[in-house]
Amino acid sequence: MLNSYPLLTDDLGLSMRGKDLLCVHDLSLDEIYRVFAVASELKSELYQGIPHRVLSGKSLGMIFRKSSTRTRVSFEVGIWQLGGYGLYLNADDIQLGRGESISDTAKVLSRYLDGIMIRTYDHEEVVELAEHSSVPVINGLTDLFHPCQALADMFTAYEKRGTLAGLKLAFIGDGNNVANSLLLICAKLGVHMSLACPEGYDPPQSVVEMAKLDAAQSGAQLQIVRDPMEAARDADIVYTDVWASMGQELEKVERAKSFANYQVNRELMAIAKPDALVMHCLPAYRGEEITADVIDGPNSVVLDEAENRLHVQKAIMALLMS
Repeated sequence: MLNSYPLLTDDLGLSMRGKDLLCVHDLSLDEIYRVFAVASELKSELYQGIPHRVLSGKSLGMIFRKSSTRTRVSFEVGIWQLGGYGLYLNADDIQLGRGESISDTAKVLSRYLDGIMIRTYDHEEVVELAEHSSVPVINGLTDLFHPCQALADMFTAYEKRGTLAGLKLAFIGDGNNVANSLLLICAKLGVHMSLACPEGYDPPQSVVEMAKLDAAQSGAQLQIVRDPMEAARDADIVYTDVWASMGQELEKVERAKSFANYQVNRELMAIAKPDALVMHCLPAYRGEEITADVIDGPNSVVLDEAENRLHVQKAIMALLMS
């Protein structure tokens, strides 16, 4: 079966087998575009009703410390469409939730599974899990990074525009895990990124420095500004996210005050290019970080992004686990 998929079995495809995906920075430029190519192929086959059971007999363990809609459904459906089996593991239902060490959990699960996806709070948990696992570990989200989302976002932009290098992405809002991963992938791809966030809500300096290293190679221009209009000017893509992420519920009132001037609305979109794509990773709160007329308007590709989580994550699993 794999012989029918040269993108999985040529030198680059073979070199990605068994790797972890903890952060976009882990991937080379060629590997990012390989994920896009495999995602496009699998998406096309799905639309045509062509089975692609390249992970037949394989199993993916899915550890969740955070609740989820898109991550759970896309990974569980994705591994099934690839011919494998997805096992949902709520952290409170396994020994990890009762104090078993991450290293023991990783070593035991590696004896049962062909891959592990984890969605959790602390990024160091994912790092430790990968360190002790002998099967690929995929970061489904941490408080620091959301690599699968960023890959799906840029795959969507690639589908819509046919090219990425030289585009400008404006991110309006919190310097959170999504913003961090977008900084890193834009830097790799040569996409200029302007992030507008209030003072005190910048991405970690370590992430900024990591992105700058890749931007120096790709020519991407990265900037952090306070004025959302400055960030959105002439943007090809305008992106936003919730003001208070999961685990920050107690900060919601304070954050609403800090981000009151950081709404993506019709006025802000008038500063961007007329055909600028509107992106949001969901869930969205209409009337807060974005207005209904924008997220539900003709420039919105939000549902395309959500769908592409399925295709991109299938590509990731196929490349790492085949």
